[in-house]
Amino acid sequence: MTYLIKKAVTDFKLRLEFEEIDPGNWNIENEYCNVMVRLPNETYYAINVWTYKFFETAVSENTGEGKSYVVPPDLFVKELSRACIQETIQSLLEVGPLEQMLNPSVGPYDANIDIDDSDEENILP
Repeated sequence: MTYLIKKAVTDFKLRLEFEEIDPGNWNIENEYCNVMVRLPNETYYAINVWTYKFFETAVSENTGEGKSYVVPPDLFVKELSRACIQETIQSLLEVGPLEQMLNPSVGPYDANIDIDDSDEENILP
């Protein structure tokens, strides 16, 4: 697959569900969360993220319920940490638009999502 990129996006803001819902009270290696990515042009992406280990948990839970499938997330990462997710999104954006790199249902969406610009941790260089 070939991607035509005029300019790689290097600026984006993240909203990580686990930081807002229950900060510090999650298993970073065996969990899932929702992530919002906002680009400078005000489009955003909504991404369902699982850790590798959580995939094993989901398979175990689903087979225990008699199911022979697992509906996958949009993205797998090693751990649920800002550093890991930030690095992953940056790497994906360097290759192409997120809707081409991931499931097209992640976006882009054209709307104003409240990502607090005053919080330095939410702003990437």
